[in-house]
Amino acid sequence: MDERRLLELFEQKKYIEIKRELSEMNEVDVAELLDPLDAHMTLLIFRMLPKDLAVEVFAHFSMEQQLGIINSVTDKELEYIMDELFFDDMIDLIEEMPANIVKKVLKSTKEDERKLINQFLRYPADSAGSIMTIEYVDLRKGITVKEALTHIKETGLNKETVYTCYVTDRKRTLEGFVSLRTLVTSDENLLIDDIMENEVIRVNTHDDQESVANVFRKYGFLALPVVDNENRLTGIITVDDIMDIMEQEATEDFQRMAAMAPSEEAYLDTGVFTLAKHRLPWLLILMVSATFTGRIMGKFENVLASVVVLSTFIPMLMDTGGNSGSQSSTLIIRGLATGEITTHDWWKVLWKELRISFIVGVALAAINWVRLILLEKTDILIAVTVSITIVVTVMASKIVGGVLPLVAKKLKMDPAIMAGPLITTIVDALALMVYFGIATVLLGL
Repeated sequence: MDERRLLELFEQKKYIEIKRELSEMNEVDVAELLDPLDAHMTLLIFRMLPKDLAVEVFAHFSMEQQLGIINSVTDKELEYIMDELFFDDMIDLIEEMPANIVKKVLKSTKEDERKLINQFLRYPADSAGSIMTIEYVDLRKGITVKEALTHIKETGLNKETVYTCYVTDRKRTLEGFVSLRTLVTSDENLLIDDIMENEVIRVNTHDDQESVANVFRKYGFLALPVVDNENRLTGIITVDDIMDIMEQEATEDFQRMAAMAPSEEAYLDTGVFTLAKHRLPWLLILMVSATFTGRIMGKFENVLASVVVLSTFIPMLMDTGGNSGSQSSTLIIRGLATGEITTHDWWKVLWKELRISFIVGVALAAINWVRLILLEKTDILIAVTVSITIVVTVMASKIVGGVLPLVAKKLKMDPAIMAGPLITTIVDALALMVYFGIATVLLGL
């Protein structure tokens, strides 16, 4: 069903047909189909959905749609939604909603759930504890495979995943894990202790969500156990949740690399003044820092006055340096984000960028030399000055672009801030100093 078909059926009041066709669709597709509709129509169609599907669709609604539903449904309807929502989805909902809506939501939850919600909300923002869910299958040591399968059948419908089951002792200490495949293919009289895997990759409740995403990326897990400082199993993080985190972290990196303050709001849903506020501080910093470039040119004003032609090469040299630095910084920032590069690799990065920059610099200088001498008939000393400056600038730019993100990471800063705009500003000043320094020596100015 598409939007046009839905509107036609709605206008013809063929509600049974709407319900039948929507019930056959995936909940994500239903949420997208209802997204452009007005609040009144969305609510009417939402109430037509089977209860189980309605809850799943609600979890995929945007915050504005969820807010409209919560404000419109009865307390009984809201209570059913809250009861059926997966716990991590409920936590995400509460974290995003205004205080008055949170109060209404909490009123519709059970007392034991309210205590758990309050506990989750106390975890640091962007930590493993804040994104985990408590809906996992745990098995006690000492039980048989038959008892484990019975337990999964009784509780599995309410869990986010049953493919990986975690084994704990009486104190809830994480001892190991066993896959559903292993359970269903093992003798039912075997003990869990005999078939479980003892080596468990785990994360702590206070680990940063970005480091958790790196663990998922490295091992390719569908779920990851979360433990507290006493190694007690507290919850799990599933791959669908971590995919959202990866997207969020990537978006933040792109925004920082473009010299903007990170924002989780969608572009079209964000106000003009809010977007301006996110962009203005970095632009101001970069504008002020660019005054150093002007001061350098002012300092060598006599050089420019003596050989006016030198000024014609400044834009090319600055652009080449900025582009060279941006190439290196982009690769290193990405390597740090994926875990391919660590701060301990600084010497490897420095040595590699030094060799790359020499090859690139010499190639660009050679091409530029041919252009200046054969095509533009430039004075040989000026051609030498420009060509040497290109080599030195490219080498310096690539080294700066490669090393600065590592320095930022070492200082517990986001390496993404050492991206294009900032690198370009630094390299522009560097290129001018090198250019005028070489010109002063070679041209005797």
